Amino acid sequence: MREKGTERAFTGPNWDNKKSGLYTCRACHLPLFSSKTKFESGTGWPSFYTPLYANTVAEESDATFGMVRTEVLCARCGGHLGHVFNDGPAPTGLRYCINGVSLNFEKEEK
Repeated sequence: MREKGTERAFTGPNWDNKKSGLYTCRACHLPLFSSKTKFESGTGWPSFYTPLYANTVAEESDATFGMVRTEVLCARCGGHLGHVFNDGPAPTGLRYCINGVSLNFEKEEK
């Protein structure tokens, strides 16, 4: 998270998790995403169409690897989470493509 790395697709935790609950920052435990906004993107990383709250993630321009992307960071600790793209489903049209190793999963209590 501090070195802004990315795990290989289909290898990290949480990419195929279908349980109900919250995804929090692995470093500082800030709640970031809900399982209610998670969707199967086919990319091999956990994908969400919106953060849990607008102020829990920060965005920065990322021009590494010869392309310009929007990096997603934890708003509290600045840890690298992944990137956001404009090819997601309704209602936002966004795909927050997040490294599974950047997230903890907290199962919903029933």
